[in-house]
Amino acid sequence: MTAEMSPIDRAKYVAARRAADLVQDGMRVGLGTGSTAAWMVRRLGERVQEEGLKIKGVPTSTRTAQLAREVGIEVVSLDQAGWLDMTIDGADEFDQEMNLIKGGGGAHLQEKIVATASDQMVVIADAGKEVETLGAFPLPLEVIPFGWQTTRTLVEEVLDTMDVLGTSTALRMDGDVPFVTDEGNHVLDLHLHRIGNARQLALVLNQVPGVVENGLFIDICDKVVIGHGDGRVEIRDINEGTTETEQPSDSDENLFLDIAD
Repeated sequence: MTAEMSPIDRAKYVAARRAADLVQDGMRVGLGTGSTAAWMVRRLGERVQEEGLKIKGVPTSTRTAQLAREVGIEVVSLDQAGWLDMTIDGADEFDQEMNLIKGGGGAHLQEKIVATASDQMVVIADAGKEVETLGAFPLPLEVIPFGWQTTRTLVEEVLDTMDVLGTSTALRMDGDVPFVTDEGNHVLDLHLHRIGNARQLALVLNQVPGVVENGLFIDICDKVVIGHGDGRVEIRDINEGTTETEQPSDSDENLFLDIAD
């Protein structure tokens, strides 16, 4: 059935499935948010049902929590779990140093908290998410609703001093009303086009009053599992300095349902 999928969807699927197979019995696992992460959650649910895998899942959004429960994963809060063995999540962009832009789904605040409370963060992505320099994807910035326009003005003033190509910002909308995160906040999308110094930008943005968190994940990702349209999977480990490539197997034809983001 994978032959019926688009190359991008097949790439997401094989990456998600391979990353889910990294999870071991007894682990406490952060469960990411997004279309690729949803495939990963479903694969973990398959393992729970078929292998008797016992894990505790800490979701990074309400929609991930709902899906995890539906497929039979035990869901706990981060406070209940304490510390996690692994978090598996997607990314909107990643560079060669495994720095990321996340937040296309508006869950980057919880995603960052969960990822940094883990021994290891594993990113799952299709090959098209790899970039030479971060910034083509709009950078999400979670801000509190109170005085958000003032916060936006301050952010734009900061961007004028940063090594970026663009400085326009936009309030993310959900139809005719502002998008609201699980924490009750708004999201500003920063259209920067190229980020020259992601580490500096991440630090400076979080100093602006009203900013809760930005979507730059710097020095957080340990491993990236990259799916390709032909079914190949590439696994890069930044700590080990290794890259492994795996060819598609016949078992990849056992496809589970596609889940929309």
